[in-house]
Amino acid sequence: MRLVSFSVDNTPQYGLCAGSGIVSLCKRLPAHADLRALLAAGGLQAAARAAAGAAADFELDAVRFLPVIPNPGKIICIGLNYEDHRLETARPKMNYPTIFTRFADTQVGHRAALVKPRHSDKMDYEGELAVIVGKAGRDIPAAQAFEHVAGYACYNDASIRDFQGHTTQFTPGKNFPGTGAFGPFLVSADEVGALGAQRIQTRLNGRVMQDAHLGDMIFAVDRLIAYVSSWTALAPGDVIVTGTPGGVGMKREPPVYLRDGDEVTVEIDGVGALSNRIVAEAPARPA
Repeated sequence: MRLVSFSVDNTPQYGLCAGSGIVSLCKRLPAHADLRALLAAGGLQAAARAAAGAAADFELDAVRFLPVIPNPGKIICIGLNYEDHRLETARPKMNYPTIFTRFADTQVGHRAALVKPRHSDKMDYEGELAVIVGKAGRDIPAAQAFEHVAGYACYNDASIRDFQGHTTQFTPGKNFPGTGAFGPFLVSADEVGALGAQRIQTRLNGRVMQDAHLGDMIFAVDRLIAYVSSWTALAPGDVIVTGTPGGVGMKREPPVYLRDGDEVTVEIDGVGALSNRIVAEAPARPA
């Protein structure tokens, strides 16, 4: 099952993908205002039933994609979670995941512009797997972690490296407007299957920059869910962004930073391909 949040004529909607089209769930399941509300109600099977046999209401090419979950209560991001990335950044091994947060209003959808901020020329790509929580929980054992997963999506946790490095805290470099691309779809956990063998790639203008497998994570998804839920309750629609492989632009010689007009694609086997063009932010208006 592939679920999508989108907009038509500036009206936010959500639906289930069928081939090249979308079956709108807003009119079929009016009790649930958006995808987060559907997940909170445990409505995945209801969505499948409502869309079964229905003709598509919209073609994928005719909608504006929104972030998969436009309004998550939490976005928990994991840093340094692939060994090759840890090594290229010369960071020490840690016994626990490195954690930071991203704000919901910094996100954009598939095909939307990723905004290169006016304050920096050091914008970098970070292709990642996003885990979307489907069932609430606190202190979730790793053995039960996948019972709490609704599905997966691609994420580009674009990073403003100079701001990220101002202190030991990553938050400023991870929260400029329009820098977190999330999509195109929520692919249900049963469709993706067991994690590990899936390839994750990031391509910049068609050139492969990052190339790894989900099994290369230092802290696997079940361990992340167990750890994160030990200190915060997870709710349906929350998002865990699981870290990026090696090959980031700032560690190349010479460094490769994103420029106006570049196109970045994050592709994960069985999950999809998320593409965004880089657009430079307009200069600030004079006071």
